[in-house]
Amino acid sequence: MKFDALTPEQIDRLSGKLRAAGLRSTRPRLALAHLLFGAGNRHVTAETLHEEARNAGLSVSQATIYNTLNQFLSAGLLSEVIVDHARSYFDTNVTEHHHFFIEDEARLIDIPLDEVVLSTLPDAPSGYDPTGVDVVIRLDRR
Repeated sequence: MKFDALTPEQIDRLSGKLRAAGLRSTRPRLALAHLLFGAGNRHVTAETLHEEARNAGLSVSQATIYNTLNQFLSAGLLSEVIVDHARSYFDTNVTEHHHFFIEDEARLIDIPLDEVVLSTLPDAPSGYDPTGVDVVIRLDRR
């Protein structure tokens, strides 16, 4: 959807979401927020979001995509799921949960928090406390 096709209600809703997170409502942020948050929870890479933006007729650079994703991440609008050293996803579901990663599709699926049970954690190094546990279960087709 082109940015110009957003309704005033959509723009107000997205502007409110950005303001509540402490971000100004710039045109690129609103357009990318619409792509990210307009259709429920999802997982995107910077590259897939850039492609979606181009397909929607938005003229934004890859740098703008990365900057906006990182601003949304810092503001708590997104969480980051690091799948490996070369690949991370941005998740619009910011509640605590885990993930399946389907290797051959490069796709994440949410796992509710209570469906993964860890009975013990190793002791943290002296002077540190655990702040969270992120589980990514990698899957291959049979």
